[in-house]
Amino acid sequence: MEQAQVSVLDTGGQYCHLIARRVRELGIYANVFASDTPAETFRRNRALIISGGPASVYTPGSPLLDPATFALGVPILGICYGQQLFAHQLDGHVEPGTKGEYGLAYVDLQPSPLFEGVTGRQQVWMSHRDQVGRLPTGFHLLGSTGTCPIAAIGDDQRKLYGMQFHPEVVQTLGGQRMLENFLFGIAGCERDWEPAHQLPVVEEQIRAIAGKRSVFFFASGGVDSTVAYTVCLRALGPERVHATYVDTGLMREGETEFVRGVFESLAAGSFNVADAQEDFLSKLATARDPEAKRLIIGEEFVHVQQRILESGHYLDGEWILGQGTIYPDTIESGGTKNADLIKTHHNRVAGIQKLMEENRLVEPLREFYKDEVRQLGRALGLPDALLDRHPFPGPGLAIRCLCHSEHAALEKTHDGWLMPVRTVGVQGDSRTYRAVLVIDAVDHELATEIANRDHRVNRVVACLGAHGPVGELQVFPSFLTKSRLDTLRHADAIVRRMSDESGFDATIWQFPVVLIPAGTPDRPDSIVLRPIDSVDGMTATATAIPDALSAQLTATLLALPGIAAVFLDLTHKPPGTIEWE
Repeated sequence: MEQAQVSVLDTGGQYCHLIARRVRELGIYANVFASDTPAETFRRNRALIISGGPASVYTPGSPLLDPATFALGVPILGICYGQQLFAHQLDGHVEPGTKGEYGLAYVDLQPSPLFEGVTGRQQVWMSHRDQVGRLPTGFHLLGSTGTCPIAAIGDDQRKLYGMQFHPEVVQTLGGQRMLENFLFGIAGCERDWEPAHQLPVVEEQIRAIAGKRSVFFFASGGVDSTVAYTVCLRALGPERVHATYVDTGLMREGETEFVRGVFESLAAGSFNVADAQEDFLSKLATARDPEAKRLIIGEEFVHVQQRILESGHYLDGEWILGQGTIYPDTIESGGTKNADLIKTHHNRVAGIQKLMEENRLVEPLREFYKDEVRQLGRALGLPDALLDRHPFPGPGLAIRCLCHSEHAALEKTHDGWLMPVRTVGVQGDSRTYRAVLVIDAVDHELATEIANRDHRVNRVVACLGAHGPVGELQVFPSFLTKSRLDTLRHADAIVRRMSDESGFDATIWQFPVVLIPAGTPDRPDSIVLRPIDSVDGMTATATAIPDALSAQLTATLLALPGIAAVFLDLTHKPPGTIEWE
């Protein structure tokens, strides 16, 4: 890639790459470095942005900047923990927090080049524990909230600015304008980034990594793996690029047939299907923990891969493995130096790491985000019907079919019913596993308020319909069985068909359907609907389902054998991840 105008310094925040993606969205090439990278690296930059992070500046070994960075003369924007570093590493002071603040807040902003067009009271997204208590010399106060007196600071002379809130997330309504003000108005950046123009560079990188070797893909049929496969075809030719689709038994209804059609149309004769359903389901038979499931799937992928490779001529040194890994896969797996692990990806387990160490891996898309991958796909001539498919997780339905270890009842609370089903969330810059709260009505604003207030939960759902009172539901011990997967598969197919026929499917980014072990003795499971809107999956907004479609889906799903209730997930990301595990 070319020289970046903007570098994002990673202090461990889950939004580090989201910041870089927002910058690229403005047509400016940005890359990411560890926070302690020597200052001299950035002398040619137009600007630097310091990401947020989960650490406290008072924790031994917490991320710091090379002190010379502040004296480069390069404009710097510090976000969240980044603002705290201004105070901590210059001559200000950071107050250790005793209680975190996570969620929507309202900040009163003062006139500043950073806030041109967005002064006054603005909705922002807060995510912090510590906060600045005394400004460093030369800085002045630019913004305050009711609980954070120093929410934004600036030194116009040195062009150093900080904000305790996150301008990169969609919940900060004026955030994009703030970034524009910093990048164009203060730093003088110029538009120079168009993902499709990078195809020649990507192809050359593929040829350099592959050398004389050929590339073998274990294709999923999703947007990422298909675009990666196609660009490798373009770089190396169809005689040097092959793909196998592994049917894990964890896929959606009709998925294998769809993938077969797509890949055979791209390069007939260079694709085949391997049936490994029994291998995966037997290994997952006693797994209940979400991370254990992901690791089992990842390792089994490696075992199946090895068996397939050994069955042919792929281990003779002439082949390497190709993958469709993109930026969010890396950051959410703790793939950067300071990043907190949000989830474990099947393409970042030990077996894949070994292939990387052996220089037997090519990941053409690892520097791109989902929306950029789609742009690459269109430049490659792939059809919209493929590129506009909703994302589907690599571990498949395994992470949408939740398990539980013991029998438990729901607990009545002031807000609703606490359901002891653990789901993954992301609160602050760290991962959390917490319970689900059930409320009576579809109220996204209330759901957000509860998730920010009640430390026991990171996800709030509304009951759309049930075969009895919600309070009488129970959580049952459960495993990942073929029967439960078939129930989920059937429910997912119903939801996809109805949402497609209604046109709702085209208005959202993704629509996970989740099976949870909450019900009654004769109907032990329930369905959760999770429609969300997003750009790249780093943040997401929970979406309401049109009333007519909601009623139709609820009635149809409740008629399925074994289903006790249907819920709608009201939780934005953050604090809840898109997937439930």
